[in-house]
Amino acid sequence: MSAPKFTTLGCRLNAYETEAMKELSAEAGLQNAVVVNTCAVTAEAVRKARQEIRKLRRENPSARLIVTGCAAQTEPETFTAMDEVDAVIGNTEKMQGSTWQGLAADFIGETEAVQVDDIMSVTETAGHLIDGFGTRSRAYVQVQNGCDHRCTFCIIPYGRGNSRSVPAGVVVEQIKRLVGKGYNEVVLTGVDLTSWGADLPAEPKLGDLVMRILKLVPDLPRLRISSIDSIEVDENLMQAIATEPRLMPHLHLSLQAGDDMILKRMKRRHLRDDAIAFCEEAKRLRPDMTYGADIIAGFPTETDAMFENSLKLVEDCDLTWLHVFPFSARIGTPAAKMPAVDGRLIKTRAAQLRAAGERKVTAHLAQQIGKTHHILMENPTMGRTEQFTEVSFAAEQVEGQIVTAPILGQTGTQLTA
Repeated sequence: MSAPKFTTLGCRLNAYETEAMKELSAEAGLQNAVVVNTCAVTAEAVRKARQEIRKLRRENPSARLIVTGCAAQTEPETFTAMDEVDAVIGNTEKMQGSTWQGLAADFIGETEAVQVDDIMSVTETAGHLIDGFGTRSRAYVQVQNGCDHRCTFCIIPYGRGNSRSVPAGVVVEQIKRLVGKGYNEVVLTGVDLTSWGADLPAEPKLGDLVMRILKLVPDLPRLRISSIDSIEVDENLMQAIATEPRLMPHLHLSLQAGDDMILKRMKRRHLRDDAIAFCEEAKRLRPDMTYGADIIAGFPTETDAMFENSLKLVEDCDLTWLHVFPFSARIGTPAAKMPAVDGRLIKTRAAQLRAAGERKVTAHLAQQIGKTHHILMENPTMGRTEQFTEVSFAAEQVEGQIVTAPILGQTGTQLTA
């Protein structure tokens, strides 16, 4: 008998939760199982999950195959109908020890084969389950789960439920433990990070949490925040950006489009000018700030002129690290019923956006040559700057340490030191 094998598809939060499931399944004594933690962000993600399940069944013919994650939550019937699958577990259930104890029994009965409850009824998040994960240099801490917004292209609220926050005291204690274990950088993660605190007493904001962490964990060298919604950024977060050098100058923004009509049809809460104003202000407060961004190419009804507005946003917001998503209709979302853009045109637009992003990366790298950076080593020969830019070293360094070094040049998408 062997320990379970885990496959993670999708986002950083899924990877975090896989680490928790490894611990829970080990405690329960689960043996000879394959667990697939799925993603539901696009129809393509679900197709890949099905493909991965079939492949894993061929490779592990005698193991029990358990499917969980967002796709299992939003469409359990899809996976229940697959002959390869033995059990389907929802996003809430996968974080509960009792679920894994039940699965560790020799026989999975019909009642245990599908455990997917109403995610909208969940009021707590299990972010305290594990002390971060990642490389030996960087730990990810889940502080929030779920989303209260209903963007027309997005199925994720139906996979993750409504927004709920991990209390600040729990987060601070977790980060103290991580720093005690030698981590030099902590990344705060969540599904809708800027909604952190709305469900807690006194309704604190994300900026309050950031300031509290930096004040109460003075030994933490570097704090990062992952993807945020710029329209929801509060005054304290802007204050932290302006005054706290330990808060890293890199923000990943959920922008999605640069045209006001498309943003309205997406049911986003910001307009084009809001995004530009935020980026200009954050860069004024922190001149070395860099931005990543999510942008969707070919959202339904997008004309050439509308797309041009998204393309121009790359320059107008000075975006460096682009995540470009060719629009993929997701059954169950309003956008799936809107007039679609031709698939070939979507591919062309996505390629144009990616090319614009590549030009910005090249320019960013060129600007760093000759500067001295504090680089967190992810392995003996590669680390990342404060702006999350990769740096390659000719000589080996100590993994997990922050190395101060001048930038000598660039190769591909990496700097060299």
